[in-house]
Amino acid sequence: MNAQLKREVTTNTKKGLGVSDIILIAVLLAAGAVLKYFVGSLINIGGMKPNFIIAMYCLAILLIRPKIYESAIIGILAGAVCQLFPGTPYINFGSEIIGALVMGLLIFVPMSIKGFSLQPIVSTFLSTVASGSVYTILLFLVANADASAMVAYVPIVLCTATFNAVIVQALYIPLKKVLHK
Repeated sequence: MNAQLKREVTTNTKKGLGVSDIILIAVLLAAGAVLKYFVGSLINIGGMKPNFIIAMYCLAILLIRPKIYESAIIGILAGAVCQLFPGTPYINFGSEIIGALVMGLLIFVPMSIKGFSLQPIVSTFLSTVASGSVYTILLFLVANADASAMVAYVPIVLCTATFNAVIVQALYIPLKKVLHK
């Protein structure tokens, strides 16, 4: 009896974040918190401080390429980490969710010049601007500040976005190689 067996090809589809992805997110957010606490307090130019937490969740999203709702969850986690620092409570939840969602959408937009990926620098800059803009708007809504004072926050957001974009661009390629992503 020569019975032929039916050959089946199975594929495993990713059904969410894996353990290594969750660990990477946790490590990067923790590193962002430590850097924000220690280095961020040392670098203070005219009220402008780098926000390493935003930079680290942008880096995490670039590396693991999560689904949109997973990006929102990363934003919620980043907002929770921000609650450990002085500031207006709860505003970071809104701003970090928006920043992470923008990053989560931008990872699907190809951005390269002659084979060099500009995605880290461009996406991080735009995500930080989105996060900083939402933070500023929420801050002024909650604190009932004069709307003309919002102009003072524009350079702070743009400088933070530039700083974060440079950090993420510098870290992305080596981490991608080390993590085999």
